[in-house]
Amino acid sequence: MTTAGRDPGLQPERTRLAWRRTTLSYTVAALLAVKQVPLPVVSLIALTWLGFLRMAHRRVLGVGASRPRPLSLRGALAAAACTIALAVLAATMVLHPADG
Repeated sequence: MTTAGRDPGLQPERTRLAWRRTTLSYTVAALLAVKQVPLPVVSLIALTWLGFLRMAHRRVLGVGASRPRPLSLRGALAAAACTIALAVLAATMVLHPADG
């Protein structure tokens, strides 16, 4: 057993794939929302998506380090806020569908 570094096993790859899956799901949900909401809300969706994408990209890059830093409280709160914002928008669209 070595204590010099961490095991470069499959965990970093699984973590990268999980972040990629989450980002893809967020992108699909945002694109579906864009079709049904007014323009000011579209810009809000775009901002939350860009923030989430930036944070996910930083986490994916950080996982490859020999000693990756844990997700900061600020990063965790930002990811949660983006996810909650998209969930609220989705619930609003379901409860109050656009006239079509």
